[in-house]
Amino acid sequence: MTPFPIRAAAAARILVAGDIMLDRYWFGEVDRISPEAPVPVVRVARREDRLGGAANVARNIVALGASVGLLGVVGADEAGARVRTLTREAGVRDHLVEDADGMDTTLKMRVLGRQQQLLRVDFEQGPGARALDALDAGLADVLGDYDLLVLSDYAKGALSRVEPMIRAARERGIPVLVDPKGHRYPRYRGATLVTPNRSEMQDAVGRWDSEEDLTRRAQALRQELELEALLITRSEQGMTLYTAEGRRHADAQAHEVFDVSGAGDTVLATLAVARAAGLDWFEAMTWANRAGGIVVGKLGTSIVTAEELIS
Repeated sequence: MTPFPIRAAAAARILVAGDIMLDRYWFGEVDRISPEAPVPVVRVARREDRLGGAANVARNIVALGASVGLLGVVGADEAGARVRTLTREAGVRDHLVEDADGMDTTLKMRVLGRQQQLLRVDFEQGPGARALDALDAGLADVLGDYDLLVLSDYAKGALSRVEPMIRAARERGIPVLVDPKGHRYPRYRGATLVTPNRSEMQDAVGRWDSEEDLTRRAQALRQELELEALLITRSEQGMTLYTAEGRRHADAQAHEVFDVSGAGDTVLATLAVARAAGLDWFEAMTWANRAGGIVVGKLGTSIVTAEELIS
């Protein structure tokens, strides 16, 4: 296995664009059932906010030693202000656009009792046209400062105009890595790499009945979208990479799965850093697979550091 390129990673400049979220956790203890309804009463002892979505990808990139900028939309609200604070504290360069037309910053609030998630409450609203115009302008202003573009699509609206983003990067010769969402894969035509999970791949190409059938469908999709590589993340089945050279696979490395929240963000971030640092696709996948195995052993939206990765 090729050593992780820590020194080369420090010189990498990566721009992450996409759907930004705030993950809010309320931790507490449960020792009784409510007299008002048959639900547990959580006595909250600790509160914690973490960056989610595209912001979690950026946070993971910083943890792996590279420089990163974050482009996305937040609302003019408490959650948006909190995202800006956490972004600054994480060492991420802020290219955030504020939607002043009433958009709520995407917020996922989780209530946990004894380390078990009891409830999740989501607040979300897509950005307006003016915010998307500002996002397009922001990309044009800063894209030239970076070596690689990562697009983190959670179908919250920030990448509703993803096609011109990919074209702009391609015209500059900047590689584009996409974590997709939904079934409209022609939107990602011209990207360098797309990383669907198993379910997303089924949405794109239908159900397969063998590995040979999957390979045929995956290579057909890769060629149709003009991709250099297609990587399927397959949970306990590991990861499978498809390029013009053929198929390569890596078995899953997780020893204990505790929480899969944000695991795809960590995988995407590791791929981006490894690739920007000069590793080939298979080597990058191998390190991303290791990072994914580490992060699912942590609670909630988390990061993997370069030190954890190489230890």
